[in-house]
Amino acid sequence: MTRKKTSKPAVKKTTRARKSQTVGESIIQGLKEAIAWTKGENDNVRVTLVNVPKVDVRKVRLKMGLSQAQFAAKFGFPPATLRNWEQGRSHPDAPTRVLLAVIAKHPKAVEDVLRKAS
Repeated sequence: MTRKKTSKPAVKKTTRARKSQTVGESIIQGLKEAIAWTKGENDNVRVTLVNVPKVDVRKVRLKMGLSQAQFAAKFGFPPATLRNWEQGRSHPDAPTRVLLAVIAKHPKAVEDVLRKAS
């Protein structure tokens, strides 16, 4: 009786279960990747760019039939800031423009959230 010899691979590959990251480790890794990307060191990252809309604050306010004071009070903006936006002396930053865009489309939703928060 002859036995067949079976050859074993020269290199044994092992698959190791990948340790799942904690939330903190994931955040740190993401920050390191972001820093590397801004330095031009890492092209292998996913970058999401968001186009934040420009909002005509006066148009939104007038459509709602509110005075500057009423609009400012209802949505938590300083009245002077609202006046400056409407008169073009300053402009809302990106996060504020997002909020203003939501107010323009869904004012009742924003009012509801603000009412429940206070």
